[in-house]
Amino acid sequence: MQLESVTLRHIRMNLKSPFSNSLETVTARDLIIVEVRDSEGEVGFGEGVAFTSPWYTEETLQTSWHMLRDFIIPKLKNQLIAHPSDVEGILAGIRRNPMAKSAIEGAIWDLYAKREGISLSRALGGSSQKIKAGVAVGASDPSVMLEEIHRRVDEGYERIKVKIKPSQDISILEAIRHSYPNLSLMADANSAYSLQDIDRLKALDPFHLLMIEQPLAADDIVDHAILQKEIETPVCLDESIHSYDDARRALDLNSCKIINIKPGRVGGLSVSKRIHDLCSERGIPVWCGGMLESGIGRAHNIALSSLANFTIPGDVSASARYWEKDIIEPEVEVENGLITVSKENGIGYEINWQELERVTVSKEVY
Repeated sequence: MQLESVTLRHIRMNLKSPFSNSLETVTARDLIIVEVRDSEGEVGFGEGVAFTSPWYTEETLQTSWHMLRDFIIPKLKNQLIAHPSDVEGILAGIRRNPMAKSAIEGAIWDLYAKREGISLSRALGGSSQKIKAGVAVGASDPSVMLEEIHRRVDEGYERIKVKIKPSQDISILEAIRHSYPNLSLMADANSAYSLQDIDRLKALDPFHLLMIEQPLAADDIVDHAILQKEIETPVCLDESIHSYDDARRALDLNSCKIINIKPGRVGGLSVSKRIHDLCSERGIPVWCGGMLESGIGRAHNIALSSLANFTIPGDVSASARYWEKDIIEPEVEVENGLITVSKENGIGYEINWQELERVTVSKEVY
């Protein structure tokens, strides 16, 4: 493959309702849509998932755009790419910036699968025909959270994730367990705790959570190892894992029992697959986290989640969970708690060009 052109779009999609965690409340989602085109006119699509402010990681939409425009696209220009996994090596001289790298690498994976006449799932080595869907419930008043959980359970979601923090953890978990004693339930702390909170985190063990996600600092794997020894609840690492080596070190230290893989956070689908394979070898289950993606990013996550060791339902919910209208056709749907993995070429969804143009804030072609 050789890229003929790359188009960057800044899009803004309004959420149906605000989404809150311990660090931020998001009401509209700004994203970068990457469109790569080869000399034969085939097109692939990827998505940059950095937020407009650096609350989740140090990357922002603006820095990702800068990296893509001034470094990544020029680096890939005139390169013959035999396979999407080559992109990681080509961009190795550019430190970090995984979300910018993932955005264009995902588009190249889509392009490659279309050129090969296969689905993205098959290109990645996926085997599942359907994946289990989970859903995240943002932090808010406990009664409001319970109402949303009722709706999501009725819709068939098999795993519910709730956002917690020290001022809102035991109370909400008690309320949920009272109504749903057997629900597959996990808690996401977004680094809201420290080792000084070990006793409070131990108090969560009786709720029999599937896991607690990223309870301690976003850049830590050492303190998490100390914590995991002290609590029964499995620790899942999210923000701490930015690369294959981060995952390897965390497993070597026994810092967690589960890893959340987000392609944007680790630098793309190729790295995601290698982390998946490592965890499979170590007997560590993985799941695919969500970043409030549009349908394009969601389609990539579905394909990734079809790999064998994605045994825990991920944050890959229906388009209608977040958007009045998505930018893909058909939209992602959940039926009886399951999402069908597309067998169509590439990401398996068409672009709704009218809706994409409507939500486009700016566009540049290189």
